Amino acid sequence: MSGFDGFLIDLDGTIYRGDLLIDGAADTVRRLFREGKRVVFVSNRGNISRDMCKAKLAGMGLDVPAESLLLTSTASGMYLKERDPDSAVWVLGEQGLKDELATFGIRLAPRPEDSDWLVITLHETVTYRELNMAFRAIRSGARILATNEDRMVPTAEGDSLDVAGMIGAVCHPAGRWPDVVIGKPSEWMAQAALRTLGLPPERCLVIGDSLHSDIALAKRHGMSAALVLTGLADHGSAYGGEYKPDYVWDSIAGLNGLLEGV
Repeated sequence: MSGFDGFLIDLDGTIYRGDLLIDGAADTVRRLFREGKRVVFVSNRGNISRDMCKAKLAGMGLDVPAESLLLTSTASGMYLKERDPDSAVWVLGEQGLKDELATFGIRLAPRPEDSDWLVITLHETVTYRELNMAFRAIRSGARILATNEDRMVPTAEGDSLDVAGMIGAVCHPAGRWPDVVIGKPSEWMAQAALRTLGLPPERCLVIGDSLHSDIALAKRHGMSAALVLTGLADHGSAYGGEYKPDYVWDSIAGLNGLLEGV
């Protein structure tokens, strides 16, 4: 464990499910900060802002600095600011994504037909009108950025539809698919997290509940990986994917066993 200075930690299914902290998560995170480890919470959540995420964690009794939060809403703002800062975007998503994009100076288009980019994220209250306006943005030539393409997200009610459902609803009828996918396990998300930590990949451990996003993020980009069984994965599927975790724990509290050995 002394080989790890940085920790990339997922949120949904790893730190909390819905509005409930997972047992042992808060104590483990506090211990990492107390021992001087570098921590970034790397989440495929794109429908909330960092301020919203920080407030949610604080409401659960876990205070973390905003600079330790890397959501796909955040990473999408970083991408557009770096690659196309003068563009106008149309958002298929909620206010949290719009607020986060605004912190990077990203301009919202007045009409879908005027947009350079359509940004798609999870939209839990989506209407037909909103889907149709996103469809119009695509038909008018907007490039498509998806915050992620996960099929499911763990919630308090069980596994729920994620951004892949939003993508399918507008991209399939338009006959075009995302030009850019920002979230885990992409190169962009990995590099943004490593820049935040200021560490090389071999000094970092990714902890998450998804083989497709968390474990793949680690293994594609030279990091170690720990799979927790409090979200999408279980014992039966832990080693069934293309990318294999280095550790499998019942929860993030399993990290304490390694920390004891430092």
